Amino acid sequence: MTDETSGPVEPVTDATGGTKSPPVTAAPPRRRLRLLLTVAAVVLFIDVVTKVLAVRLLTPGQPVSIIGDTVTWTLVRNSGAAFSMATGYTWVLTLIATGVVIGIVWMGRRLVSPWWAIGLGMILGGATGNLIDRFFRAPGPLRGHVVDFFSVGWWPVFNVADPAVVGGAILLVALSLFGFDFDTVGRRRLNDDADGKAAEDKAAEDKQADDSEPVSPSDESSAVGRQAETS
Repeated sequence: MTDETSGPVEPVTDATGGTKSPPVTAAPPRRRLRLLLTVAAVVLFIDVVTKVLAVRLLTPGQPVSIIGDTVTWTLVRNSGAAFSMATGYTWVLTLIATGVVIGIVWMGRRLVSPWWAIGLGMILGGATGNLIDRFFRAPGPLRGHVVDFFSVGWWPVFNVADPAVVGGAILLVALSLFGFDFDTVGRRRLNDDADGKAAEDKAAEDKQADDSEPVSPSDESSAVGRQAETS
């Protein structure tokens, strides 16, 4: 994915009058926020449409075969988290998901990395899709059961939102491990390490230069005089 720059870039002049390469200006955070919301909207649309179709076309307890008995359409009402985990804590999961959605929207205003925008958009779309079920499906607000409809072998029944949330989280973890921060386009950690190493090398060179400077006769006589006074 390419990273855009905003506005014309003027050449930068250093202290000696020469020119040096200008810093790359990241695309405005608004552009990344639009990318985040677009990804979230696509995930949410697919999730809502497939859930509506599942409720209308499938009957609970009657799987429809796709590939034998391994892959089936199976309508399930899930009171837990993704992939039917943590059942019995519906209202707690609803509050957590609400906090996640609010946090992502707030964080999206500061985004610079396009990959972080995609990952957060996947999580936002999936979390919002399941939140709609929590608020508007039976048995009631904050306690609604999420519609799951896709079954693969031994894996718990899931919907479109579940792999979107998990996939987005995996992407963010990978970005963090490889040094891609949400508020920078490139690999900030590697750049920071390089800058720190350069600063250490410069300090070592300065110290070596100071140690190698010759001592003038006047400085030597002054030092001898001070030693005589102290003795």
